[in-house]
Amino acid sequence: MKVIGLIGGMSWESTAEYYRLLNELTRRRLGGLHSARCVLYSVDFAEIEQLQVHGRWDEAGQVLADAARSLESAGADMVLICTNTMHKVAGQVEAAVRVPLLHLADATADAVRAAGVRKVGLLGTAFTMEQDFYRARLEAGGLGVCVPDTGGRALVHRVIYEELCLGIARSASRTEFQRIIRDLAAAGAEGIILGCTEIELLIGQQDSPVPVFPTTRLHAEAAINTALAE
Repeated sequence: MKVIGLIGGMSWESTAEYYRLLNELTRRRLGGLHSARCVLYSVDFAEIEQLQVHGRWDEAGQVLADAARSLESAGADMVLICTNTMHKVAGQVEAAVRVPLLHLADATADAVRAAGVRKVGLLGTAFTMEQDFYRARLEAGGLGVCVPDTGGRALVHRVIYEELCLGIARSASRTEFQRIIRDLAAAGAEGIILGCTEIELLIGQQDSPVPVFPTTRLHAEAAINTALAE
């Protein structure tokens, strides 16, 4: 099994989900006492969040690029950025190492297409919903992408940073997310991308009238498929 390198800590709540999923998927594939071969570099999210807020993306990218180099030095055969938003700096990370970067948006787009869905609603941080780095990658994969209205985007962003990243899952927030998801479905979305790794701590398939695509799980599945490929 190849070694999976994880750039985590953004937030550690969702990174813990990555670790759980990688090991569950490995045991399911290999059985017995098998677990995933992986190395983790966990950054301080408070520092990254401040760089995000102030638009200092090059500096944030350097932090993640340094983490990727450390993972490669530790024996990683591939690198995953365990957050959707920080794929804004995926190019910097990819350029810093010789091993491949498994891009989360590509894994997600593959799963959406395999499900026969062509138009998706995208939930995530304001950076992910409003900027091109993620949406354009999905659109290049042949998908139509729609996002919530201004108020909906603000609510989703606030819940991510002020609740989910702190391990808080409020029923009132779940109700608001369900409303936003219904609005996206009514606007023609055939599926919903949970485009922030923490959203899976709040929302599941039972909360949506259309298929949901949980990016943490999809990314983990892609990593295991790659790690176990001949």
